[in-house]
Amino acid sequence: MTKRIFRAAFLVSLIVLLLSMILLLSVLYTHFGRQLRSDLENEAGFIAQGLSHEGSAYLEELDSSERRITWITASGEVLYDSDTAAAAMENHADRPEFQAALANGSGEAARYSETLGQKTLYYALLLADGSVLRIAGTQSGVLALLIDMVPAVMLILAAAMLVSLVLASRAARRIVEPINRIDLDHPEMDDEAYDELAPLLTRIIHQNETIREQMEGLRRKQQEFTAITENMSEGFLILDRHAKVLSFNSAAISLLGAVASEENASVFTLNRSKALRDAVRAALSGQACRRELQLGDKDYQLLANPVRRDAECVGMVLLIVDITEKKEWERLRSEFTANVSHELKTPLTSISGFAEIIRNNMVQPQDVPRFAGKIYDEAQRLISLVSDIIRLSQLDEEAIPAEKVMVDLYALAEHVLANLRDAAAEKHITCRLEGCAALVRGVPEILEDMIYNLCDNGIRYNRENGSLTVTVSEDAEGIRLTVADTGIGIPAAKLDRVFERFYRVDKSRSKQEGGTGLGLSIVKHAAAYHGAVVQAQSRLDEGSVFTVFWPQKATKDGGEEK
Repeated sequence: MTKRIFRAAFLVSLIVLLLSMILLLSVLYTHFGRQLRSDLENEAGFIAQGLSHEGSAYLEELDSSERRITWITASGEVLYDSDTAAAAMENHADRPEFQAALANGSGEAARYSETLGQKTLYYALLLADGSVLRIAGTQSGVLALLIDMVPAVMLILAAAMLVSLVLASRAARRIVEPINRIDLDHPEMDDEAYDELAPLLTRIIHQNETIREQMEGLRRKQQEFTAITENMSEGFLILDRHAKVLSFNSAAISLLGAVASEENASVFTLNRSKALRDAVRAALSGQACRRELQLGDKDYQLLANPVRRDAECVGMVLLIVDITEKKEWERLRSEFTANVSHELKTPLTSISGFAEIIRNNMVQPQDVPRFAGKIYDEAQRLISLVSDIIRLSQLDEEAIPAEKVMVDLYALAEHVLANLRDAAAEKHITCRLEGCAALVRGVPEILEDMIYNLCDNGIRYNRENGSLTVTVSEDAEGIRLTVADTGIGIPAAKLDRVFERFYRVDKSRSKQEGGTGLGLSIVKHAAAYHGAVVQAQSRLDEGSVFTVFWPQKATKDGGEEK
Protein backbone atom coordinates (compact mmCIF):
# COMPACT_ATOMS: atom_id res chain seq x y z
CA MET A 1 0.00 0.00 0.00
CA THR A 2 2.89 2.36 0.81
CA LYS A 3 4.30 1.91 -2.69
CA ARG A 4 0.95 2.60 -4.32
CA ILE A 5 0.48 5.78 -2.27
CA PHE A 6 4.06 6.81 -3.06
CA ARG A 7 3.60 6.24 -6.79
CA ALA A 8 0.29 8.08 -6.78
CA ALA A 9 1.68 11.04 -4.83
CA PHE A 10 4.79 11.23 -7.00
CA LEU A 11 2.78 10.96 -10.22
CA VAL A 12 0.37 13.68 -9.08
CA SER A 13 3.31 15.93 -8.13
CA LEU A 14 4.95 15.37 -11.51
CA ILE A 15 1.74 16.07 -13.44
CA VAL A 16 1.06 19.21 -11.41
CA LEU A 17 4.64 20.35 -12.00
CA LEU A 18 4.43 19.83 -15.77
CA LEU A 19 1.04 21.53 -15.99
CA SER A 20 2.34 24.40 -13.86
CA MET A 21 5.32 24.89 -16.16
CA ILE A 22 3.13 24.81 -19.25
CA LEU A 23 0.75 27.30 -17.66
CA LEU A 24 3.68 29.47 -16.62
CA LEU A 25 5.10 29.45 -20.15
CA SER A 26 1.69 30.38 -21.54
CA VAL A 27 1.36 33.24 -19.07
CA LEU A 28 4.89 34.43 -19.81
CA TYR A 29 4.26 34.18 -23.51
CA THR A 30 1.08 36.27 -23.23
CA HIS A 31 2.82 38.76 -20.95
CA PHE A 32 5.77 39.16 -23.30
CA GLY A 33 3.37 39.71 -26.22
CA ARG A 34 1.55 42.49 -24.38
CA GLN A 35 4.85 44.02 -23.34
CA LEU A 36 6.09 43.93 -26.93
CA ARG A 37 2.94 45.71 -28.22
CA SER A 38 3.30 48.41 -25.55
CA ASP A 39 6.96 48.88 -26.46
CA LEU A 40 6.12 49.11 -30.17
CA GLU A 41 3.42 51.71 -29.49
CA ASN A 42 5.77 53.87 -27.38
CA GLU A 43 8.61 53.60 -29.84
CA ALA A 44 6.28 54.52 -32.72
CA GLY A 45 5.27 57.69 -30.88
CA PHE A 46 8.88 58.72 -30.26
CA ILE A 47 9.95 58.04 -33.86
CA ALA A 48 6.90 59.93 -35.20
CA GLN A 49 7.94 63.01 -33.28
CA GLY A 50 11.52 62.79 -34.51
CA LEU A 51 10.36 62.21 -38.05
CA SER A 52 8.11 65.28 -37.94
CA HIS A 53 11.02 67.49 -36.84
CA GLU A 54 13.98 66.06 -38.77
CA GLY A 55 12.43 64.19 -41.64
CA SER A 56 13.96 61.08 -43.21
CA ALA A 57 17.41 61.98 -41.85
CA TYR A 58 16.16 61.03 -38.41
CA LEU A 59 15.39 57.55 -39.61
CA GLU A 60 18.89 57.09 -40.98
CA GLU A 61 20.42 57.93 -37.64
CA LEU A 62 18.30 55.42 -35.65
CA ASP A 63 19.66 52.08 -34.44
CA SER A 64 17.11 49.67 -35.87
CA SER A 65 18.83 46.40 -35.09
CA GLU A 66 16.08 45.30 -32.66
CA ARG A 67 13.06 46.74 -34.49
CA ARG A 68 12.13 46.91 -38.15
CA ILE A 69 10.98 50.42 -39.12
CA THR A 70 9.01 51.06 -42.28
CA TRP A 71 7.68 54.45 -43.60
CA ILE A 72 4.80 54.12 -46.02
CA THR A 73 2.99 56.76 -48.10
CA ALA A 74 -0.78 57.07 -48.03
CA SER A 75 -0.90 55.15 -51.31
CA GLY A 76 1.05 52.20 -49.83
CA GLU A 77 4.40 52.95 -51.40
CA VAL A 78 7.36 52.24 -49.13
CA LEU A 79 9.53 55.28 -48.57
CA TYR A 80 11.89 53.69 -46.07
CA ASP A 81 12.58 50.28 -44.56
CA SER A 82 15.34 49.50 -42.06
CA ASP A 83 15.89 45.93 -43.33
CA THR A 84 15.36 46.13 -47.09
CA ALA A 85 15.84 48.75 -49.79
CA ALA A 86 12.60 50.66 -50.26
CA ALA A 87 12.70 50.38 -54.06
CA ALA A 88 12.75 46.60 -53.84
CA MET A 89 9.65 46.35 -51.68
CA GLU A 90 6.10 45.80 -52.87
CA ASN A 91 3.17 48.10 -52.22
CA HIS A 92 1.79 47.77 -48.65
CA ALA A 93 -1.66 49.14 -49.26
CA ASP A 94 -3.21 45.70 -48.60
CA ARG A 95 -1.58 45.18 -45.25
CA PRO A 96 -4.20 45.04 -42.46
CA GLU A 97 -2.20 47.14 -40.02
CA PHE A 98 -1.73 49.85 -42.75
CA GLN A 99 -5.43 49.90 -43.56
CA ALA A 100 -6.36 50.05 -39.86
CA ALA A 101 -3.99 53.01 -39.33
CA LEU A 102 -5.51 54.94 -42.25
CA ALA A 103 -8.96 54.27 -40.89
CA ASN A 104 -8.41 54.62 -37.14
CA GLY A 105 -5.14 56.46 -36.72
CA SER A 106 -3.35 53.30 -35.57
CA GLY A 107 -3.46 49.63 -36.33
CA GLU A 108 -1.75 46.40 -35.45
CA ALA A 109 -1.41 42.90 -36.83
CA ALA A 110 0.52 39.72 -36.10
CA ARG A 111 1.90 37.16 -38.53
CA TYR A 112 3.48 33.81 -37.63
CA SER A 113 6.43 32.26 -39.44
CA GLU A 114 6.33 28.43 -39.40
CA THR A 115 9.85 28.27 -40.76
CA LEU A 116 11.43 30.50 -38.12
CA GLY A 117 9.06 29.49 -35.36
CA GLN A 118 8.48 33.17 -34.60
CA LYS A 119 5.60 35.60 -34.45
CA THR A 120 5.99 39.13 -35.81
CA LEU A 121 3.88 41.89 -34.31
CA TYR A 122 3.24 44.99 -36.42
CA TYR A 123 2.12 48.41 -35.11
CA ALA A 124 1.20 51.19 -37.60
CA LEU A 125 0.70 54.88 -36.70
CA LEU A 126 -0.87 57.53 -38.98
CA LEU A 127 1.34 60.65 -39.24
CA ALA A 128 0.18 64.22 -39.65
CA ASP A 129 1.15 64.33 -43.35
CA GLY A 130 -1.02 61.30 -44.12
CA SER A 131 1.88 58.82 -44.28
CA VAL A 132 2.07 55.76 -42.03
CA LEU A 133 4.94 54.78 -39.73
CA ARG A 134 5.11 51.00 -39.01
CA ILE A 135 7.30 49.29 -36.41
CA ALA A 136 7.67 45.49 -36.24
CA GLY A 137 9.04 43.32 -33.44
CA THR A 138 9.47 39.52 -33.26
CA GLN A 139 8.39 37.20 -30.46
CA SER A 140 9.68 33.64 -30.21
CA GLY A 141 6.99 30.89 -30.20
CA VAL A 142 6.16 28.69 -27.20
CA LEU A 143 8.24 25.81 -28.55
CA ALA A 144 11.17 28.11 -29.27
CA LEU A 145 10.79 29.66 -25.86
CA LEU A 146 10.71 26.19 -24.31
CA ILE A 147 13.79 25.18 -26.28
CA ASP A 148 15.59 28.25 -25.07
CA MET A 149 14.66 27.40 -21.52
CA VAL A 150 15.54 23.68 -21.74
CA PRO A 151 18.58 23.79 -19.41
CA ALA A 152 16.78 25.82 -16.81
CA VAL A 153 13.60 23.76 -17.17
CA MET A 154 15.49 20.47 -16.86
CA LEU A 155 17.30 21.70 -13.79
CA ILE A 156 14.05 22.84 -12.21
CA LEU A 157 12.35 19.55 -13.15
CA ALA A 158 15.17 17.49 -11.67
CA ALA A 159 15.10 19.46 -8.44
CA ALA A 160 11.32 19.30 -8.31
CA MET A 161 11.32 15.53 -8.97
CA LEU A 162 13.84 14.98 -6.19
CA VAL A 163 11.79 17.04 -3.78
CA SER A 164 8.63 15.22 -4.94
CA LEU A 165 10.27 11.83 -4.36
CA VAL A 166 11.26 12.77 -0.82
CA LEU A 167 7.96 14.37 0.03
CA ALA A 168 5.91 11.60 -1.61
CA SER A 169 7.89 8.95 0.28
CA ARG A 170 7.46 10.73 3.61
CA ALA A 171 3.81 11.42 2.91
CA ALA A 172 3.17 7.79 2.00
CA ARG A 173 4.82 6.56 5.19
CA ARG A 174 2.96 9.06 7.33
CA ILE A 175 -0.33 8.15 5.69
CA VAL A 176 0.19 4.41 6.06
CA GLU A 177 1.78 4.48 9.53
CA PRO A 178 -1.50 4.97 11.47
CA ILE A 179 -3.10 2.26 9.35
CA ASN A 180 -0.24 -0.16 10.04
CA ARG A 181 -0.54 0.55 13.76
CA ILE A 182 -4.18 -0.56 13.82
CA ASP A 183 -4.65 -3.65 16.00
CA LEU A 184 -6.93 -5.75 13.80
CA ASP A 185 -7.86 -7.94 16.78
CA HIS A 186 -8.94 -4.90 18.84
CA PRO A 187 -9.48 -2.01 16.37
CA GLU A 188 -11.86 -0.28 18.78
CA MET A 189 -8.89 0.54 21.03
CA ASP A 190 -7.09 2.62 18.37
CA ASP A 191 -7.61 6.34 19.13
CA GLU A 192 -5.20 7.59 16.46
CA ALA A 193 -6.90 6.07 13.41
CA TYR A 194 -8.27 8.37 10.73
CA ASP A 195 -11.89 9.38 11.06
CA GLU A 196 -12.32 8.24 7.47
CA LEU A 197 -11.41 4.70 8.59
CA ALA A 198 -14.25 4.54 11.11
CA PRO A 199 -16.61 2.61 8.76
CA LEU A 200 -13.82 0.17 7.94
CA LEU A 201 -12.92 -0.31 11.61
CA THR A 202 -16.58 -0.86 12.45
CA ARG A 203 -16.81 -3.55 9.79
CA ILE A 204 -13.59 -5.13 11.09
CA ILE A 205 -15.04 -5.19 14.62
CA HIS A 206 -18.23 -6.86 13.38
CA GLN A 207 -16.18 -9.24 11.24
CA ASN A 208 -13.98 -10.13 14.23
CA GLU A 209 -17.07 -10.88 16.30
CA THR A 210 -18.45 -13.07 13.51
CA ILE A 211 -15.10 -14.85 13.11
CA ARG A 212 -14.85 -15.40 16.87
CA GLU A 213 -18.35 -16.87 16.96
CA GLN A 214 -17.59 -19.09 13.98
CA MET A 215 -14.25 -20.17 15.42
CA GLU A 216 -15.90 -20.92 18.76
CA GLY A 217 -18.56 -22.94 16.94
CA LEU A 218 -15.90 -24.81 14.99
CA ARG A 219 -13.92 -25.39 18.18
CA ARG A 220 -16.98 -26.81 19.91
CA LYS A 221 -17.76 -29.03 16.94
CA GLN A 222 -14.12 -30.15 16.80
CA GLN A 223 -14.18 -30.93 20.51
CA GLU A 224 -17.45 -32.81 20.15
CA PHE A 225 -16.08 -34.70 17.14
CA THR A 226 -12.86 -35.52 19.01
CA ALA A 227 -14.76 -36.57 22.13
CA ILE A 228 -17.00 -38.84 20.08
CA THR A 229 -14.24 -40.40 18.01
CA GLU A 230 -11.84 -40.78 20.94
CA ASN A 231 -14.50 -42.62 22.94
CA MET A 232 -15.27 -44.96 20.06
CA SER A 233 -14.07 -48.50 20.43
CA GLU A 234 -13.95 -48.65 16.64
CA GLY A 235 -11.03 -47.22 14.71
CA PHE A 236 -11.86 -44.15 12.63
CA LEU A 237 -9.75 -42.62 9.85
CA ILE A 238 -10.44 -39.90 7.27
CA LEU A 239 -8.26 -40.07 4.15
CA ASP A 240 -7.86 -37.71 1.19
CA ARG A 241 -7.90 -38.77 -2.44
CA HIS A 242 -4.22 -39.74 -2.22
CA ALA A 243 -4.80 -42.04 0.81
CA LYS A 244 -3.13 -39.52 3.13
CA VAL A 245 -4.43 -39.53 6.73
CA LEU A 246 -6.31 -36.29 7.50
CA SER A 247 -7.82 -37.33 10.82
CA PHE A 248 -7.86 -40.40 13.05
CA ASN A 249 -8.69 -41.51 16.56
CA SER A 250 -6.45 -43.34 18.99
CA ALA A 251 -8.51 -46.52 18.64
CA ALA A 252 -7.48 -46.81 14.98
CA ILE A 253 -3.80 -46.67 15.89
CA SER A 254 -4.31 -49.13 18.75
CA LEU A 255 -6.32 -51.62 16.68
CA LEU A 256 -3.79 -51.56 13.84
CA GLY A 257 -0.94 -51.94 16.32
CA ALA A 258 0.87 -48.92 14.82
CA VAL A 259 2.59 -45.86 16.23
CA ALA A 260 0.91 -42.45 16.03
CA SER A 261 0.51 -41.32 12.44
CA GLU A 262 2.37 -38.25 11.22
CA GLU A 263 0.44 -35.43 9.61
CA ASN A 264 -0.50 -36.21 5.99
CA ALA A 265 1.23 -39.60 6.20
CA SER A 266 0.00 -42.39 3.97
CA VAL A 267 -2.41 -44.83 5.59
CA PHE A 268 -0.21 -47.64 4.32
CA THR A 269 2.47 -46.59 6.80
CA LEU A 270 0.08 -47.86 9.49
CA ASN A 271 -0.63 -51.21 7.88
CA ARG A 272 0.26 -52.68 4.49
CA SER A 273 -1.98 -55.73 4.54
CA LYS A 274 -3.75 -56.74 1.34
CA ALA A 275 -7.17 -56.34 2.96
CA LEU A 276 -6.46 -52.70 3.87
CA ARG A 277 -5.00 -51.91 0.43
CA ASP A 278 -8.01 -53.43 -1.33
CA ALA A 279 -10.49 -51.54 0.88
CA VAL A 280 -8.74 -48.18 0.41
CA ARG A 281 -8.34 -48.54 -3.35
CA ALA A 282 -11.95 -49.64 -3.79
CA ALA A 283 -13.27 -46.67 -1.76
CA LEU A 284 -11.06 -44.14 -3.58
CA SER A 285 -12.39 -45.51 -6.86
CA GLY A 286 -15.88 -44.59 -5.65
CA GLN A 287 -17.14 -47.95 -4.34
CA ALA A 288 -18.08 -48.82 -0.76
CA CYS A 289 -16.10 -51.83 0.38
CA ARG A 290 -15.96 -54.32 3.25
CA ARG A 291 -12.96 -56.45 4.06
CA GLU A 292 -11.88 -58.60 6.98
CA LEU A 293 -8.43 -58.17 8.47
CA GLN A 294 -6.71 -60.54 10.89
CA LEU A 295 -3.89 -59.24 13.09
CA GLY A 296 -2.51 -61.75 15.53
CA ASP A 297 -5.40 -63.36 17.39
CA LYS A 298 -7.75 -60.46 16.57
CA ASP A 299 -10.26 -60.20 13.75
CA TYR A 300 -11.30 -56.82 12.32
CA GLN A 301 -13.80 -55.67 9.74
CA LEU A 302 -12.78 -52.77 7.50
CA LEU A 303 -15.67 -50.57 6.32
CA ALA A 304 -14.47 -48.17 3.62
CA ASN A 305 -16.85 -45.56 2.17
CA PRO A 306 -16.00 -42.90 -0.43
CA VAL A 307 -16.61 -39.19 0.20
CA ARG A 308 -17.96 -37.44 -2.90
CA ARG A 309 -18.21 -33.79 -3.89
CA ASP A 310 -19.99 -32.94 -7.13
CA ALA A 311 -19.90 -36.59 -8.16
CA GLU A 312 -16.12 -36.67 -7.69
CA CYS A 313 -14.44 -38.78 -5.02
CA VAL A 314 -12.38 -36.42 -2.83
CA GLY A 315 -11.55 -38.83 -0.02
CA MET A 316 -12.87 -41.65 2.10
CA VAL A 317 -13.85 -42.70 5.61
CA LEU A 318 -12.38 -45.91 7.00
CA LEU A 319 -13.97 -47.62 10.00
CA ILE A 320 -12.15 -50.46 11.76
CA VAL A 321 -14.41 -52.69 13.86
CA ASP A 322 -13.13 -55.37 16.21
CA ILE A 323 -15.20 -58.45 15.37
CA THR A 324 -13.11 -60.90 17.38
CA GLU A 325 -15.90 -61.38 19.90
CA LYS A 326 -18.47 -61.63 17.12
CA LYS A 327 -16.37 -64.28 15.41
CA GLU A 328 -16.04 -66.10 18.70
CA TRP A 329 -19.81 -65.90 19.24
CA GLU A 330 -20.36 -67.22 15.74
CA ARG A 331 -18.00 -70.08 16.50
CA LEU A 332 -19.72 -70.76 19.81
CA ARG A 333 -23.14 -70.49 18.19
CA SER A 334 -22.14 -72.94 15.52
CA GLU A 335 -20.63 -75.25 18.13
CA PHE A 336 -23.68 -74.80 20.35
CA THR A 337 -26.01 -75.65 17.47
CA ALA A 338 -24.01 -78.78 16.69
CA ASN A 339 -23.92 -79.79 20.36
CA VAL A 340 -27.63 -79.13 20.85
CA SER A 341 -28.39 -81.18 17.75
CA HIS A 342 -26.23 -84.00 19.05
CA GLU A 343 -27.58 -83.84 22.63
CA LEU A 344 -31.17 -83.75 21.40
CA LYS A 345 -30.60 -86.50 18.90
CA THR A 346 -29.29 -88.99 21.49
CA PRO A 347 -32.37 -89.14 23.79
CA LEU A 348 -34.75 -88.83 20.86
CA THR A 349 -33.08 -91.77 19.18
CA SER A 350 -33.35 -93.82 22.38
CA ILE A 351 -37.01 -92.87 22.83
CA SER A 352 -37.78 -93.64 19.20
CA GLY A 353 -35.98 -97.00 19.40
CA PHE A 354 -37.67 -98.18 22.59
CA ALA A 355 -41.07 -97.01 21.36
CA GLU A 356 -40.59 -98.83 18.04
CA ILE A 357 -39.70 -102.09 19.84
CA ILE A 358 -42.81 -101.84 22.03
CA ARG A 359 -45.01 -100.93 19.03
CA ASN A 360 -43.79 -103.97 17.10
CA ASN A 361 -44.58 -106.28 20.06
CA MET A 362 -40.94 -107.24 20.29
CA VAL A 363 -40.91 -106.93 24.09
CA GLN A 364 -42.15 -109.45 26.62
CA PRO A 365 -45.01 -108.10 28.76
CA GLN A 366 -42.90 -108.33 31.88
CA ASP A 367 -40.19 -106.13 30.18
CA VAL A 368 -42.56 -103.33 29.14
CA PRO A 369 -42.22 -101.42 32.45
CA ARG A 370 -38.41 -101.51 32.07
CA PHE A 371 -38.55 -100.14 28.50
CA ALA A 372 -41.14 -97.56 29.57
CA GLY A 373 -38.78 -96.53 32.33
CA LYS A 374 -36.00 -96.06 29.75
CA ILE A 375 -38.32 -93.91 27.63
CA TYR A 376 -39.25 -91.89 30.72
CA ASP A 377 -35.61 -91.38 31.72
CA GLU A 378 -34.64 -90.21 28.22
CA ALA A 379 -37.69 -87.93 28.07
CA GLN A 380 -36.72 -86.41 31.43
CA ARG A 381 -33.19 -85.92 30.13
CA LEU A 382 -34.64 -84.26 27.03
CA ILE A 383 -36.90 -82.02 29.14
CA SER A 384 -33.95 -81.08 31.35
CA LEU A 385 -31.83 -80.26 28.31
CA VAL A 386 -34.55 -78.10 26.75
CA SER A 387 -35.13 -76.35 30.08
CA ASP A 388 -31.41 -75.57 30.40
CA ILE A 389 -31.26 -74.28 26.83
CA ILE A 390 -34.28 -72.03 27.45
CA ARG A 391 -32.72 -70.80 30.69
CA LEU A 392 -29.43 -69.98 28.94
CA SER A 393 -31.28 -68.17 26.16
CA GLN A 394 -33.16 -66.08 28.73
CA LEU A 395 -29.92 -65.22 30.52
CA ASP A 396 -28.19 -64.31 27.25
CA GLU A 397 -30.99 -61.93 26.32
CA GLU A 398 -31.63 -60.81 29.92
CA ALA A 399 -35.27 -61.72 29.35
CA ILE A 400 -36.01 -63.39 32.68
CA PRO A 401 -39.80 -63.27 33.20
CA ALA A 402 -39.52 -62.38 36.90
CA GLU A 403 -38.61 -59.38 39.04
CA LYS A 404 -35.64 -59.19 41.34
CA VAL A 405 -36.29 -59.35 45.06
CA MET A 406 -34.14 -59.68 48.17
CA VAL A 407 -33.08 -63.33 48.56
CA ASP A 408 -31.31 -65.01 51.50
CA LEU A 409 -28.53 -67.11 49.97
CA TYR A 410 -28.10 -69.15 53.14
CA ALA A 411 -31.77 -70.20 53.21
CA LEU A 412 -31.74 -70.87 49.47
CA ALA A 413 -28.62 -73.09 49.77
CA GLU A 414 -30.26 -74.94 52.63
CA HIS A 415 -33.30 -75.63 50.46
CA VAL A 416 -31.14 -76.87 47.56
CA LEU A 417 -29.15 -79.26 49.77
CA ALA A 418 -32.42 -80.65 51.13
CA ASN A 419 -33.54 -81.45 47.56
CA LEU A 420 -30.21 -83.18 46.84
CA ARG A 421 -30.18 -85.21 50.06
CA ASP A 422 -31.21 -88.44 48.32
CA ALA A 423 -28.65 -88.06 45.51
CA ALA A 424 -25.92 -87.45 48.09
CA ALA A 425 -27.05 -90.41 50.20
CA GLU A 426 -26.68 -92.77 47.24
CA LYS A 427 -22.92 -92.00 47.14
CA HIS A 428 -22.61 -91.64 50.92
CA ILE A 429 -21.59 -87.99 50.54
CA THR A 430 -21.77 -85.72 53.56
CA CYS A 431 -23.30 -82.30 52.81
CA ARG A 432 -22.64 -79.35 55.12
CA LEU A 433 -23.89 -75.75 55.09
CA GLU A 434 -21.76 -73.15 56.86
CA GLY A 435 -21.80 -69.41 57.25
CA CYS A 436 -24.56 -66.94 57.90
CA ALA A 437 -27.57 -65.33 56.28
CA ALA A 438 -26.69 -62.98 53.39
CA LEU A 439 -29.16 -61.00 51.33
CA VAL A 440 -28.68 -60.29 47.62
CA ARG A 441 -31.10 -58.77 45.15
CA GLY A 442 -32.02 -61.27 42.46
CA VAL A 443 -34.47 -63.72 40.91
CA PRO A 444 -34.99 -66.64 43.31
CA GLU A 445 -35.50 -69.25 40.58
CA ILE A 446 -32.26 -68.26 38.79
CA LEU A 447 -30.24 -68.15 42.00
CA GLU A 448 -31.65 -71.56 42.97
CA ASP A 449 -30.63 -73.00 39.57
CA MET A 450 -27.12 -71.58 40.04
CA ILE A 451 -26.68 -73.09 43.52
CA TYR A 452 -28.35 -76.34 42.45
CA ASN A 453 -26.00 -76.82 39.48
CA LEU A 454 -22.91 -76.18 41.62
CA CYS A 455 -24.06 -78.62 44.31
CA ASP A 456 -25.29 -81.19 41.78
CA ASN A 457 -21.90 -81.21 40.06
CA GLY A 458 -20.21 -81.47 43.47
CA ILE A 459 -22.20 -84.63 44.14
CA ARG A 460 -22.03 -86.16 40.64
CA TYR A 461 -18.27 -85.91 40.36
CA ASN A 462 -17.47 -86.64 44.02
CA ARG A 463 -16.04 -89.82 45.45
CA GLU A 464 -17.85 -92.39 47.54
CA ASN A 465 -17.96 -91.26 51.17
CA GLY A 466 -16.80 -87.78 50.10
CA SER A 467 -18.04 -84.43 51.32
CA LEU A 468 -19.68 -81.30 49.94
CA THR A 469 -19.41 -78.01 51.85
CA VAL A 470 -21.46 -74.93 51.02
CA THR A 471 -20.34 -71.70 52.72
CA VAL A 472 -22.17 -68.36 52.68
CA SER A 473 -20.18 -65.40 54.06
CA GLU A 474 -20.39 -61.61 54.03
CA ASP A 475 -17.74 -58.95 54.70
CA ALA A 476 -16.97 -55.33 53.78
CA GLU A 477 -16.04 -56.32 50.22
CA GLY A 478 -19.21 -58.25 49.46
CA ILE A 479 -20.89 -61.65 49.69
CA ARG A 480 -19.37 -65.03 48.81
CA LEU A 481 -21.03 -68.35 48.08
CA THR A 482 -18.49 -71.19 48.08
CA VAL A 483 -19.16 -74.81 47.04
CA ALA A 484 -16.24 -77.18 47.82
CA ASP A 485 -16.14 -80.91 47.09
CA THR A 486 -13.67 -83.74 47.54
CA GLY A 487 -14.22 -85.14 44.07
CA ILE A 488 -12.07 -86.11 41.13
CA GLY A 489 -10.94 -82.56 40.42
CA ILE A 490 -10.28 -80.83 37.10
CA PRO A 491 -6.96 -80.72 35.20
CA ALA A 492 -5.40 -77.22 35.28
CA ALA A 493 -5.24 -77.10 31.46
CA LYS A 494 -9.01 -77.54 31.23
CA LEU A 495 -10.10 -75.41 34.16
CA ASP A 496 -10.71 -72.29 32.02
CA ARG A 497 -13.10 -74.16 29.72
CA VAL A 498 -15.44 -75.73 32.24
CA PHE A 499 -17.90 -72.84 31.88
CA GLU A 500 -18.27 -73.36 28.11
CA ARG A 501 -21.56 -74.82 26.93
CA PHE A 502 -21.59 -78.56 26.48
CA TYR A 503 -17.92 -78.78 27.47
CA ARG A 504 -17.08 -81.93 29.39
CA VAL A 505 -13.73 -82.59 31.02
CA ASP A 506 -14.16 -86.37 30.77
CA LYS A 507 -16.80 -87.21 28.18
CA SER A 508 -17.02 -90.88 29.07
CA ARG A 509 -17.52 -90.16 32.79
CA SER A 510 -19.96 -87.34 32.00
CA LYS A 511 -21.99 -89.69 29.87
CA GLN A 512 -22.02 -92.15 32.73
CA GLU A 513 -23.00 -89.54 35.32
CA GLY A 514 -25.60 -87.94 33.07
CA GLY A 515 -26.33 -84.22 32.91
CA THR A 516 -26.74 -81.82 30.00
CA GLY A 517 -23.28 -80.23 29.97
CA LEU A 518 -24.88 -76.78 30.49
CA GLY A 519 -24.82 -76.59 34.30
CA LEU A 520 -21.66 -74.53 34.80
CA SER A 521 -22.49 -72.34 31.79
CA ILE A 522 -25.83 -71.53 33.48
CA VAL A 523 -23.91 -70.78 36.69
CA LYS A 524 -21.61 -68.32 34.90
CA HIS A 525 -24.46 -66.50 33.12
CA ALA A 526 -26.67 -66.45 36.20
CA ALA A 527 -23.84 -64.92 38.25
CA ALA A 528 -23.24 -62.27 35.57
CA TYR A 529 -26.96 -61.50 35.44
CA HIS A 530 -26.86 -60.72 39.17
CA GLY A 531 -23.66 -58.68 39.00
CA ALA A 532 -21.51 -61.42 40.47
CA VAL A 533 -18.43 -63.27 39.24
CA VAL A 534 -17.68 -66.97 39.50
CA GLN A 535 -14.23 -68.50 39.97
CA ALA A 536 -13.06 -72.10 39.93
CA GLN A 537 -10.11 -73.68 41.73
CA SER A 538 -9.29 -77.36 41.46
CA ARG A 539 -6.61 -79.99 41.90
CA LEU A 540 -6.76 -83.31 40.16
CA ASP A 541 -7.92 -86.12 42.49
CA GLU A 542 -8.25 -83.65 45.38
CA GLY A 543 -11.48 -81.80 44.65
CA SER A 544 -12.78 -78.48 43.36
CA VAL A 545 -13.88 -75.16 44.86
CA PHE A 546 -16.35 -72.87 43.06
CA THR A 547 -16.83 -69.35 44.45
CA VAL A 548 -19.54 -66.87 43.45
CA PHE A 549 -18.70 -63.33 44.62
CA TRP A 550 -21.08 -60.35 44.79
CA PRO A 551 -19.29 -57.03 45.24
CA GLN A 552 -20.84 -54.69 47.80
CA LYS A 553 -22.50 -52.57 45.07
CA ALA A 554 -24.00 -55.61 43.36
CA THR A 555 -25.65 -56.74 46.61
CA LYS A 556 -27.55 -53.44 46.62
CA ASP A 557 -28.65 -53.07 43.02
CA GLY A 558 -28.49 -56.60 41.69
CA GLY A 559 -25.71 -55.88 39.22
CA GLU A 560 -27.53 -53.05 37.48
CA GLU A 561 -25.36 -49.96 37.05
CA LYS A 562 -26.96 -46.74 38.24
